[in-house]
Amino acid sequence: MATASVTSKGQITIPAGVRAALGLETGSRVEFVETEKGKFAIVAATNSVHALKGMLRKPSSPVSVEDMNLAIAKQGAKAR
Repeated sequence: MATASVTSKGQITIPAGVRAALGLETGSRVEFVETEKGKFAIVAATNSVHALKGMLRKPSSPVSVEDMNLAIAKQGAKAR
């Protein structure tokens, strides 16, 4: 099990093995995600929002803002 100490400034050094497993490099960002009360997971936050481009296919026909609002209202009404 890898361990690290917290400095007086609240900083830690992530052990080399953990950095390698997460694919972290200098300048990488991490997120601390609470998995349950008092327990957190460290998740690499290395991808930018631009990495999401192309994950979803384009709709076969454009959808208007009005149509989107109607669909949202319809789903909201179902939830009640």
